[in-house]
Amino acid sequence: MGAPMARRLVAAGHKVTIWNRTFRVIEGAVAAPSPAEAVAEADLVITMLSDPATVKRVLSDASPGLRSGTLVVEMSTIGPEAVAELRDRLPSQVGLVDAPVLGSVLPAADGTLTVLAGGLPEDLARCREVLEVFGRVREVGGPGAGAAMKLAVMSALVPAQVLLAENLAYAEATGVDTGALLDVLGDTPLGSLVERVRPAVEDGPPETRYALGLAAKDLALASHPRQTLAASARDRLLEAVSAGLGDKDLTAVFGNVGTARRTGVRKLNPASVPATNGYYSHAARTGDLLFVSGQVALDEQGRVVGEGDMTRQSEYVMELLARVLADQGCTFDDVTHVRTFLTDMSLVREYGEVRGRYFTGEPPASTTVEVSRLFVPGLLIEVEVVAAIPAPR
Repeated sequence: MGAPMARRLVAAGHKVTIWNRTFRVIEGAVAAPSPAEAVAEADLVITMLSDPATVKRVLSDASPGLRSGTLVVEMSTIGPEAVAELRDRLPSQVGLVDAPVLGSVLPAADGTLTVLAGGLPEDLARCREVLEVFGRVREVGGPGAGAAMKLAVMSALVPAQVLLAENLAYAEATGVDTGALLDVLGDTPLGSLVERVRPAVEDGPPETRYALGLAAKDLALASHPRQTLAASARDRLLEAVSAGLGDKDLTAVFGNVGTARRTGVRKLNPASVPATNGYYSHAARTGDLLFVSGQVALDEQGRVVGEGDMTRQSEYVMELLARVLADQGCTFDDVTHVRTFLTDMSLVREYGEVRGRYFTGEPPASTTVEVSRLFVPGLLIEVEVVAAIPAPR
């Protein structure tokens, strides 16, 4: 989102300095080496980032470069509580407007976003002309009002898409023609939503415009006891994120819901563990059973951790297993069976000492075998488990 917005500012004749977490060049803009240097000469600072923690970190890094009288316009989706925290962190002589947007990458490039702006009247007046470069500006209230409005809107729009995805999966499972169902729904008040998602339903998800993982994040920020439907949609999206769809367009939820309903099996790849090579998933869930693939001591770059050290490799493997189990609400107490492969059975005692730190209760069923080698040289151990997912409290 930030890149097309920066290009619009350049095209509108503004002097633009950019900083991006991953270095990029935008014609007509100056690329700064750090946040502090990016804001050093700025009268207006715009942030467009992924989540509250990132916004706080980047603005903290930028703070030494902010001049008295500078106005910060925070355009990410971070919620009103994070906006209030930013206000407390920023110097008192620096203004703050929260102005998240409705729309995705294409509207950002076309200048047709809807900007939901909250702030003091004098601050809103200072930045309105710049915000109009991005699209229609709606001033919705005082500080934090823009952030709150964005979450309220997304709490309606995103669950509506998830509900439609579940409805189509139900129709398919019961023999209803999904194309005909879309035609019928197109003549109802849901018509505009149906037409927006129809290409994804018929042809698969398009190039990412609004990432599924960001949609899950937005609903998590909007969490409220009265929003039971939004909470269910959030959980459905988090399942899709665990299945490796976080970077896909939100409409990927249609295929994910349908697959899960047809097969009864969900493939899981939690973001808390290193990515697979694409030939397997870290886990698969069917009903209340969780099958976790063999975990080994490889880091994010595919390098062996603790080469020649059974204790270190065992610790690393157990930590990976703990993360996969936790992703589905399990602990080691929920494990029903452990299968361990060792390249040297004489090291089983070292492995056993580590394993005992994690399996502290009554031990599960277990199989341990010696193998001549594992799939990457230097690996000494691989462990897979089966777990029973506990019932919700």
